[in-house]
Amino acid sequence: MTLCDDIRFLTDRALWETENLIRCIPDALWNKRYDELPMWKYVYHTLYSMDRWYVNPCDPAYKDPDFHEPGLADLNVVPETDGLSREQMLRYLTKIRRKIGAYIVTLEDSDLVKTPEGCAMSRFRLILGQFRHWHRHMGLIYGFLVEDTGKWPYVLNMQGKYPEEPMPNFYP
Repeated sequence: MTLCDDIRFLTDRALWETENLIRCIPDALWNKRYDELPMWKYVYHTLYSMDRWYVNPCDPAYKDPDFHEPGLADLNVVPETDGLSREQMLRYLTKIRRKIGAYIVTLEDSDLVKTPEGCAMSRFRLILGQFRHWHRHMGLIYGFLVEDTGKWPYVLNMQGKYPEEPMPNFYP
């Protein structure tokens, strides 16, 4: 077992939990505002950061999603209107999942200390930093859901099995 095997294992689990979390958000809460920001904006901020920072935030070939506009991923910018749909977020997550999957499938332990082109941080720092950021924001969204619904979205933890039931999955 290598470090990269662990990264692949945990990334797969985290991506599953992210999709499940998005699917657990009731329609009635999708546009509900928390600290002036709609739920969808917290979701988008999380996904956008995964897309930008997991592989290489300095990639000159990076392209924002078609629906992106300035300030959309910034949690300091309060949107005037409702914005992105769950379907847009799930399609974006699929794109991110493919991108990250293609990246980590060939990643070797010796690559972790190297820096991606144009970036001053190691691949390992980017991945670890993204896990920190990613899960901090997922925790906020979990908290909103528990407070408003009384239900806790299912978490795989380190050894839990993937549920056989289709998403969304909550704890009983």
